[in-house]
Amino acid sequence: MTASNATDFGALPLNPSLIATMADLGFAQMTPIQAQSLPAILAGRDVLAQAKTGSGKTCAFGLGILQQLQVSLFRVQSLVLCPTRELADQVASELRKFARGIHNIKILTLCGGTPIGPQIGSLEHGAHIIVGTPGRVLEHLEQRRLFLDDLNQFVLDEADRMLEMGFADALDQIRAFLPRKRQNLLFSATFPESILALAKETLQQPVEVKVAESAVNANIQQTFYRISNIEGRRQGVYQLLLKHRPESAVVFCNTKQETQDVADFLADKGFDAVALHGDLDQRERDRALVAFALKSAAVLVATDVAARGLDIDALDLVINYQLAFEQEAHVHRIGRTGRAGAKGIALSLVAPNDDMRLALLEDRYGTLQFDDLPEVANTAPLLANMSCIRIEGGKKHKLRPGDILGALTAGTDISGSDVGKIQVNDIWAYVAVKRQLAKVAAAKLSKGKLKGKSFRAWVMGR
Repeated sequence: MTASNATDFGALPLNPSLIATMADLGFAQMTPIQAQSLPAILAGRDVLAQAKTGSGKTCAFGLGILQQLQVSLFRVQSLVLCPTRELADQVASELRKFARGIHNIKILTLCGGTPIGPQIGSLEHGAHIIVGTPGRVLEHLEQRRLFLDDLNQFVLDEADRMLEMGFADALDQIRAFLPRKRQNLLFSATFPESILALAKETLQQPVEVKVAESAVNANIQQTFYRISNIEGRRQGVYQLLLKHRPESAVVFCNTKQETQDVADFLADKGFDAVALHGDLDQRERDRALVAFALKSAAVLVATDVAARGLDIDALDLVINYQLAFEQEAHVHRIGRTGRAGAKGIALSLVAPNDDMRLALLEDRYGTLQFDDLPEVANTAPLLANMSCIRIEGGKKHKLRPGDILGALTAGTDISGSDVGKIQVNDIWAYVAVKRQLAKVAAAKLSKGKLKGKSFRAWVMGR
């Protein structure tokens, strides 16, 4: 490759349909992790890569998987393990986008926290690619519902988080079901001793790839604000959100109680804000994530643990309600904005007892930029432009995003530009519609037909 095209997807030995899809998706140039890892992945080498959320790693291993896939062989050929269901769903969604130029590829997610019955039925019909969480994948393997005899690629995504969450034993047991001859790809944001040990047990003569932190965070503007007490923190978050008025923002807190308190504080101010923390049950967690992902909530207030493994695109702003306990957590937090070459903003509130944490951040980033909290004239609460509609039907009912979009835009009352993201899960579907049209859209879906059938639909509350 010449210097001029070294970061072009077209310079790689990829299927022309994959190159065309990258262009259609607007991915003109490879990110650093893609440029450094894809040549080795496409050459069939094992890869040990240090890559943070938002670096483009899903595209790196995704293109490798799709390039080597034999569509005519309807067997499981690739297994991708992720630490959380949310990340697994995101990875599967990205793979489907990358694969849209190749017909008849089946990608199946196998995750805990969802009914196992539909997964069993899907496995009976077969799949090319499995994306899942270690516990549920191991359960299917042990019950002999999932067979990996034809597997040729094994991917561990966010491996450090999997170990932090206690999946080490499950990973050991899963490896026992894998063919000896296979390609292994391990992606981890950090390389503690436990990851190096896992790599030694899993990989064969890997190519090691490490993207400099400066390359990942180069587009992120960090600013710090000094406050004196809890009320100052809450008021600080309020003022910063009003000043920047982001379409999507995440506020990070250190404890579950503080997370709920801040979300409640913002909701009381009239903001479309939702909380995400470990005390929520799965239904509440799903509701918060769907609302935020479909942009019917403008602010997500979360703990680091609850947000672990989330992959949220187009995030305008990150606010640290408190500085993270660990430097790596701070890096993960701010890395959720400024992704895929876009500019990002990360703002942190700092108390008098944060001097030690500040010193460590100064060692890492150099001189930190401080500013005074802004005075804000426009105090109108931050509201989402979209509302989320839930439909009582999904993939099991053969529903596709195009079916939902077509039903909504039939007639003249709703146009394509009024409809936002559409998520279709196994037995549910979600669609974002402009706020002022939500009731009309829900009534239209409920009274009409999708795939010749009637499905209940309603506007989700928060």
